[in-house]
Amino acid sequence: MTGPTRGPGAPSVGSVELPARLAGPPGWRRALLLRRALAAALVGLALVLAVAPAPGGGTVAVVVAGSDLASGAAVPAEALAVRAFPPGLAPAGAIADPAAVAGRVLVGAARAGEPLTDARLTGAGPLPGGAAAVPVRLADPDVAALLRPGSRVDVVTLGALAGEPVVLAADVEVLTVLQVDRGAAGGGALVLVAMPRDTAARVAAAALADQVAVTLR
Repeated sequence: MTGPTRGPGAPSVGSVELPARLAGPPGWRRALLLRRALAAALVGLALVLAVAPAPGGGTVAVVVAGSDLASGAAVPAEALAVRAFPPGLAPAGAIADPAAVAGRVLVGAARAGEPLTDARLTGAGPLPGGAAAVPVRLADPDVAALLRPGSRVDVVTLGALAGEPVVLAADVEVLTVLQVDRGAAGGGALVLVAMPRDTAARVAAAALADQVAVTLR
């Protein structure tokens, strides 16, 4: 009985023949590796072109947070930066001019580098000089449904005597209303109200110790 025959020039290891794709000349193997590298490069180029701006499309300026910013804080001008975005990647409501953001109040916290859109800011402009934004959590969530940005309210709490309310801040402006799940711990909606700084400190302290409510004007 005779064993399997090998084709001319096909190397073997012991009595096992090597596959033909590995048995070819070194030049053929180099060509195969080159084709694979070229295919990988073309895939990478396609990904770059997919996110690159179209020729002549340029970029758009977008205001971003230059550092981490806290919720409810007025945004200082020095905490802003401008970045160039491809038009297709700029978020809806993006703002190009830092002056349109400086002094306005953030609805939620923002990380450094995050674009600041109109939906993240309260009011149509910065707070007036000497004013501060104070978060007030309402005991009755149904009252929050009656409030809108720009509403004028009085902020009140219970006095030392039953039935004797104390007005903490009169005729102040609602900046925004943040709805909160009624089943969540902590109660109802959080209302952001603009008021003079000296009054703001008193309201914030009262809100920590007692229930606070608002009355509409």
